[in-house]
Amino acid sequence: MSFWDHLEELRGTLFRSILALCLFAVLGFIFKNQLFRLVFLPASPDFFIYRLLGWNFSLEMINVEMAAQFFVHLSAAFGAALILACPYILWELWRFVAPALYESEKKAVRGAFLMATGFFYLGVATGYVLVLPACIQFFMNYSVSTMVTNAITIGSYMSMFTSTVLLVGVAFEFPTVIWALSRLGILDRPMLRKGRRYALVAVLVLAAIVTPADPLSMLIVAAPLYLLYEISILMCPRSNAVDR
Repeated sequence: MSFWDHLEELRGTLFRSILALCLFAVLGFIFKNQLFRLVFLPASPDFFIYRLLGWNFSLEMINVEMAAQFFVHLSAAFGAALILACPYILWELWRFVAPALYESEKKAVRGAFLMATGFFYLGVATGYVLVLPACIQFFMNYSVSTMVTNAITIGSYMSMFTSTVLLVGVAFEFPTVIWALSRLGILDRPMLRKGRRYALVAVLVLAAIVTPADPLSMLIVAAPLYLLYEISILMCPRSNAVDR
């Protein structure tokens, strides 16, 4: 294929991916009540993780801008669409890159795309159930003075919700990258074992970027990421030579 043919294929891939996002976003607009029941659940003191850990806080959201609630709905709809459309988008990416790979490379990358979907949803669930509640609990109980009262806008909450859940989902792709590189022969078990210290530092830095709140939130993200790094070592084949 010529450069322009590849460009045409890429355009088609992007168009279909964006179309899928838009279709799922429309569903987010149609099922508004169900969507925001899920979005606001981690902000409720009745959320099971708060009772389990004994956390207490009080959060009331306000709106101070005329169009804020509409744009919050827009943001929530597209955030949900991105999460729901993830498998299809990854499949479109796979269709685009597959023709350029050798057969042995296809097997490795195909497995990586399948793993990417699973780990993304695992990260989203971790962000939703553990990291976001930890961030909310920390910020709602943090105060520089008794003279200051927290008045949380709906836009502020939505920004934290979207960034936390999606960033943790993306962070959980870390083991998938390691596994794919090992299958392609770029990394191997001895190399990964020697890199444990560097991996631990990288995981801590990544967790600090994703959850710039408190040590507990950072630990909640870092612990499963490092565990997944150790699992990825066990998943590495003993011989990584790629048969071309």
